[in-house]
Amino acid sequence: MSWILNPDGDGKGRTVRQRPPKLSSLPREGAAGPAPGTPTKDARTPGSASSIPSSPWAEFPLKDNYPRVPDPVIEEREVSTKAANRPFLAYTQYKERRRAEHEAWLKRKHEREEKMRRGEPVGPEEPDPTEEPEVGCLGLLKFLFITFAVVVLASKFFTGSYLWEQDVAGKIRALIPGNQRLFSERMLTTFSGESEGKPVYLAIDGDVYDVSSNRATYGPGGSYHFMAGRDAARAFATGCFATHQTYDIRGLSDKEMASLDHWKKFFADSTKYRKVGRVLHEPIDPMSPIPEHCDPKKAKKAPEEATKQAGHRDEL
Repeated sequence: MSWILNPDGDGKGRTVRQRPPKLSSLPREGAAGPAPGTPTKDARTPGSASSIPSSPWAEFPLKDNYPRVPDPVIEEREVSTKAANRPFLAYTQYKERRRAEHEAWLKRKHEREEKMRRGEPVGPEEPDPTEEPEVGCLGLLKFLFITFAVVVLASKFFTGSYLWEQDVAGKIRALIPGNQRLFSERMLTTFSGESEGKPVYLAIDGDVYDVSSNRATYGPGGSYHFMAGRDAARAFATGCFATHQTYDIRGLSDKEMASLDHWKKFFADSTKYRKVGRVLHEPIDPMSPIPEHCDPKKAKKAPEEATKQAGHRDEL
């Protein structure tokens, strides 16, 4: 390839290009006339400007052997049917065919109008076959319907739910002002996830939240299923999930109350769960014993801390 990269020579005093011996398609020197604009062999005298070899690309033969057709744009000119030109030629043929169809339609329309002027019976008016149809309201509605059907079927195929496992109805209800229910404790137990077709609710310190979007955790078989269908505020505060499944928060320490407030804020600010109402609890008998802590060390400290908190409240 040095004869292409170094047309002026190889730096060893040789300035005349050498023909590659294996390139049989390249015409030999003298077999054809020089390319237009290139100096002739006789003019290449040492020391003259014409002795500089021209670009080797000018001497390559044309390899386009495809049939040629009339140029649809420029008259008295032919173009090759090589692959690069075929899209353009096909488009021009399409445009020509459409033009011929439109002219034929105009002729039929003119003939129909002539018959109408003569009072002869004519058929219904033929629409222009080349006119691009407008989308219109009907076409737009059809497109939206097909798109919606595809999305719904894809959701059913991939997730098993027609709405991508989203509680759309619940979210719409949450947007309605004042859409809060008052639950009894007995009614709340029916939303534990055991009943098919019902959402999963849990309550924390009286506030009821819909946690159906995380049914794997709060539904049957989930790690926190024991919180569904009840108000286990004390368990949120103390971490005694097995024994403190109650809304009785008497005697909690300041640290445990802070933990309860943290979880209340978590559910209130969550974008995944939504508040659906309040639960009406039965009053707690103040003389009833406070649930014992699951940790024996904390169980001993609980009465002392409760006494301190009561004395602090009396001072206030």
